[in-house]
Amino acid sequence: MTGARRIALVTGGRRGIGRAIAYALADRGFDVVINDLERDASADETLAGIAERGGKGAFVTGSVSDIDDHERIVSEAWDALGPIACLVNNAGVQTAYRGDMLDVPVESFDRLISVNLRGSYFLTQRIAKRMIAQPVTEPTRPDRSVIFISSGNAVIATQAQADYCISKSGIAMMATLYALRLAEYGIAVHEVRPGIIKTDMTADVFEKYDNWARSGGFPLARWGEPEDVGNTVGVLAAGLLPYSTGHAFHVDGGIHIRRT
Repeated sequence: MTGARRIALVTGGRRGIGRAIAYALADRGFDVVINDLERDASADETLAGIAERGGKGAFVTGSVSDIDDHERIVSEAWDALGPIACLVNNAGVQTAYRGDMLDVPVESFDRLISVNLRGSYFLTQRIAKRMIAQPVTEPTRPDRSVIFISSGNAVIATQAQADYCISKSGIAMMATLYALRLAEYGIAVHEVRPGIIKTDMTADVFEKYDNWARSGGFPLARWGEPEDVGNTVGVLAAGLLPYSTGHAFHVDGGIHIRRT
């Protein structure tokens, strides 16, 4: 990419899929603000990786679940590197309860909705208003974007993760609605649906899914890597699919394909 580097904000960006997204964006010509709960060694490693790829990096502490703190998070992100051209709603949590959906605790359900759905909705709302206030030269060829990281569980029902599935299916509709609302301002909205990705979040079920992958459960018989998701986000944020908005991109080795 030539010209000035654009600015991206990645929530939940200090490690795992968030780190891979930050690196892919830096490779595509973005400077990257990462947001997460704390700045630790992992966050510093991610910032160093952004710099190695030719980008500027910045860190903003905060939880997307804290709606009252969104103004500070957005203002600090905006001030750190400049106007945000790409928001990646990556921050998310897995269910705290794997079991019968009739026994899902209220606390687990509320936590998932607060982080995965409610937090992303209102953070996007706040950033979208700032984006709209910036001039756009050619709205039919979007040069800004909002990208939601949801899950294959937006459409694949897993009863043992009922609350998680509900939160992710909500993200799918949220992305569709924001795509409709923001198109006239040259802001494309995309949803990325990772499948089984090798991260800390899937460490507790590694053996189960590893056996499934090896036995042909995935059409592309391997674990997904964070870089698979990151590269997809990089392509979308760079505007390489300029006539696409409101679409869901599966990054899952084909798990979502219905087979008989």
